Amino acid sequence: MTQNIDDLPSDDYYIDPDLLLRAYASGVFPMAEEEDDPEIYWVRPEKRGIIPLENFHVSRSLAKAIRQQKYQIKMNTDFAGVLHGCANGEGERERTWINDPIKASCMRLHALGHAHSVEAWDGERLVGGLYGISLGRAFFGESMFSRERDTSKLCLAFLVEHLKSRGFILLDTQFITDHLKSLGAIEIPRKEYEKRLEEALTGDATF
Repeated sequence: MTQNIDDLPSDDYYIDPDLLLRAYASGVFPMAEEEDDPEIYWVRPEKRGIIPLENFHVSRSLAKAIRQQKYQIKMNTDFAGVLHGCANGEGERERTWINDPIKASCMRLHALGHAHSVEAWDGERLVGGLYGISLGRAFFGESMFSRERDTSKLCLAFLVEHLKSRGFILLDTQFITDHLKSLGAIEIPRKEYEKRLEEALTGDATF
């Protein structure tokens, strides 16, 4: 459920939503050195990670997990919970770049309908998820986490199919890891990324 921006706690230290969306539209995104570092810096990589939606790779083990339907996949029912799971470095990562100002900024984008979560649930327990920012026909994947095996991958597989069905054409992963490479992520030069981003921003899609 999307939260009303007027209901959010007051916090003077967050990025203005309009500024943040303009940054994403120009190929720039914010990061922090660590979760407890209050400073933010802006990143515009020479090489950019993306997952071509038509090339998403579903391994045998992931296909089996999808068929088993052990977990229920939902969207936007606990954005704050997903943000917390990602920021705490649960799963493979011990440290993250998601500090309090970034969390506050993302909560405001969620309230405005630009930030979304995909969640894996085991009954009433949130066991994995991912979140990102939508703008035009682009989705900027920010982070994901797992509390049970393959739950973040299940959420990513769900996201890819959802984006395709909604007319999105760009899934940005910022950087790539071996984990993302195994799922079909590739690295492209900044100029090519900016060309793809420009095309994605010329249209509109509803998440």
